[in-house]
Amino acid sequence: MKKTRFGKTELQVSKIAFGGIPIMRLTKNDAAILVRESIDLGINFIDTAHVYTDSEEKIGQAIKGVRREDIVIASKSPADDKKTFLEHVDLSLKRLGTGYIDIYQFHGISTQSKKDAVFAANGAMEGMEEAVKSGKIRFPAFSSHSIPIAVELMKTNKFASVQLPFNYIDCAAADIAIPLAKELDIGFIAMKPMGGGLLDDAHLAIRYLLSFDGIVPDPGFEKIEEIKEIINIAEKDETFTQNDKDEIEKQRKEFGPSWCHRCDYCQPCPQGIGISSALCVKSAFKRMTKERAHSFVGPSIEKAKTCTQCRTCVSRCPYNLDIPSLLKEQIKVYEAMPK
Repeated sequence: MKKTRFGKTELQVSKIAFGGIPIMRLTKNDAAILVRESIDLGINFIDTAHVYTDSEEKIGQAIKGVRREDIVIASKSPADDKKTFLEHVDLSLKRLGTGYIDIYQFHGISTQSKKDAVFAANGAMEGMEEAVKSGKIRFPAFSSHSIPIAVELMKTNKFASVQLPFNYIDCAAADIAIPLAKELDIGFIAMKPMGGGLLDDAHLAIRYLLSFDGIVPDPGFEKIEEIKEIINIAEKDETFTQNDKDEIEKQRKEFGPSWCHRCDYCQPCPQGIGISSALCVKSAFKRMTKERAHSFVGPSIEKAKTCTQCRTCVSRCPYNLDIPSLLKEQIKVYEAMPK
């Protein structure tokens, strides 16, 4: 698979990365086989996280016997403080079975309070600097769901890579963050390239992202067929056309501004509502069979009816969505769907 230069790291990475979330649902053996198959197909960039349950362990099993210099591993820690951050780094190294991690990210710096904690005395930033100095981490990085916070962090010149949600619906990063990353020569990982499952046109989604120079999408894979499809799209280098742009504009209007990004920062709900599932009724019925859509969103919709309007979720949402109102709307949408 064709490679691209990943910013100031000078790493040569595949144009598509392997997102390590979906393999949490696979057995260790099936996950290891899938990761190895992706490597055999030319994907050399693997992105995971400390909090993705056993994703790091499964990847570690998969890369046994693979020349370490032939792959680029990215992982993340949600820690705010130095001590916990360094513990996470050591655990990631152990799980992955490697002596170093190429790109290690602060996971989800999306609020000012989180940013302040990371940069405080004895904060995670001190841990990052220590881990880089000791050789456990090659390049410091971060992920975020907030464009303003991400811009602030990039301007510190302390990071070699940034990961933000970016797809043809969630496209705010194109205005400021991506041009700034290019200006500062910071590698850019496009999180949620398929909108967290909301977008079903992989051909359009991947071509849109690859029309931006240096962007590396990291779709999550669960089946080898998915990997082959995405690689085939990326390898064609097709021109992004006006018809593509028109179709994207049409879909943006259909989605509107108030759609769930499925980041789950709103969780846990005091009432136990699966918010991101309850807010994707239309998408579920569009992508799934009627029976599967009902089983997927039905339980969350029933729970949504118990919402007390406490608005705890609203205070946590990085996109400032009025979640209780959206839940009411989705309940109506669900009840109008064919039984």
